[in-house]
Amino acid sequence: MNLRSKSSITSALAVILLVTAFVCGCTDSGPAPAGTKTISVTGSTTVLPLAQIAAEAYMDTHPDADIQVSGGGSSVGVKAVGEGTAEIGMASRDLKSSESETYPDLVEHVVAKDAIAIIVHPSNSVTDLSIQQIKSIYLGETTSWNAVGGPDETIVVVGRDSASGTREYFHDAVMNKEDFTTKQLEKNSNGAVRQTVFQTPGAIGYVGLGYVDGAVKAVPVNTGSATVDASVATVLSGEYPIARGLNMFTVGQPEGLAAAYLSFIMSPDGQALVAEEGFVPIA
Repeated sequence: MNLRSKSSITSALAVILLVTAFVCGCTDSGPAPAGTKTISVTGSTTVLPLAQIAAEAYMDTHPDADIQVSGGGSSVGVKAVGEGTAEIGMASRDLKSSESETYPDLVEHVVAKDAIAIIVHPSNSVTDLSIQQIKSIYLGETTSWNAVGGPDETIVVVGRDSASGTREYFHDAVMNKEDFTTKQLEKNSNGAVRQTVFQTPGAIGYVGLGYVDGAVKAVPVNTGSATVDASVATVLSGEYPIARGLNMFTVGQPEGLAAAYLSFIMSPDGQALVAEEGFVPIA
């Protein structure tokens, strides 16, 4: 091989190396931009969709913000913020006395209100249920739909797992702290309850108002004086009997990005997102 050929090969290799380096440099995103502020928001699957859409909206106009949102249940959210593994903990219930004692510095921020809707399969002919009838079903005393005006079909009881704030509220408000039937199918999210009810003609479940869609039928609650649908209007009026606040917790008063994020949720734009997600604005 003559000197000119060797020179040509060397030049070609150099060009290839330069092109490779250029391409690699263009596809490597590298570390996050300097100055990016990050917070973690975790907990209730009821509050989760609101927290996610609010985080996305905030980050759209604040490119230096990184708000990481995840579920896991209200108990998970309270523990995470209390132990410092998250800046904000989400809960669809108030703090338990044991949690208040363990984490005395937690501050509650009510960001919305919500109804707990009683849902059944769309084919179910039941027209309404009283609180006592719902309780009897979840106690395991009423086992057939024809006992409460529905079809001649066995009731499949679907509820939430022990980490759920929705379950805690339901246990207090509907069950009067009495035990659920041992035959209850326990699910780890509102979405899982809705999916199970949609797939099971005899099922009954309870979910946050934002999870009610055409896949399931929300059963009106008979209060004795009226039959009331679960809706934003009936929560605002106080007519719907199974309603609660949705909370975010911080250790002490929030600062920095956590404070800005919470302020955004409570702003007119943030409360518009609350309504968009099917919850009840409070501001």
